[in-house]
Amino acid sequence: MVSSEQRRRQLAREKFERQQKRRAQARKRKQHTTVIAAALAVVVAAGATAFATGAFSGDDDKKTKAKDPAAASESAAPTPPEEKKSPEPAMKIDKSAKYSMTLDTGPGRIAIAMDAAKTPRTVNSFQALADKGYFDNTKCHRLTTDGIFVLQCGDPKGDGTGGPGYNIPDENLDALGKPAADSTVTFPAGTVAMANTSQPNSGGSQFFLVYKDTKLPPKYTPFGKMDAAGLKTVQRIAEAGVAGGGADGPPKTEVTVKKATVAKG
Repeated sequence: MVSSEQRRRQLAREKFERQQKRRAQARKRKQHTTVIAAALAVVVAAGATAFATGAFSGDDDKKTKAKDPAAASESAAPTPPEEKKSPEPAMKIDKSAKYSMTLDTGPGRIAIAMDAAKTPRTVNSFQALADKGYFDNTKCHRLTTDGIFVLQCGDPKGDGTGGPGYNIPDENLDALGKPAADSTVTFPAGTVAMANTSQPNSGGSQFFLVYKDTKLPPKYTPFGKMDAAGLKTVQRIAEAGVAGGGADGPPKTEVTVKKATVAKG
């Protein structure tokens, strides 16, 4: 017999998955429209130039919310061939060393121990982005407080649609154990994992901070763990709730990452 709590969580996850697909589709539509617009602009420009010289010289519907950190649409996957992508940063970290990421936010400092051995490409990407100030002065744009308990950050646009222009592969997906009968695993409170578009290998820069044990499909790279003080900070943010009420949206307590640093050791 399925309990009401299990059913509620199941519905939250299903909504979560539908949202991912809608956001990915919306991103593709935007990219397609952009390509068409660019093509038309080229045709118009070409016509004008030819006449004179005889020669020819990405947004999701952010109003639609779901209880899923993977609904981040920063990097729709697969990316249409026509979209020009940035390369993934060259590997520079020492996979055998320890790394940590520190987020200096208004509500408090959040320190994260990163697992470079099991998630080297994820950690390498975060170091490359942090070193160039990519995360500085960005907002943690999404808080979910029902069924899924996460604070989502890492989007330079602050609306869930931004990303670095490249994707990184999924890593360490078996770290949280064998999936249960409902195809989920438990992401323990304190876990830090990659958001994606629900498609394999579609992570970019967005990530989520788990402040209470959360059941999700095992397809989000768990790459770090918050320290006790950082977890308490995120829990205080969650206790204040979502702006405007509800259970999914911008946190009522504004969370701006003033500075993000990734350090070895």
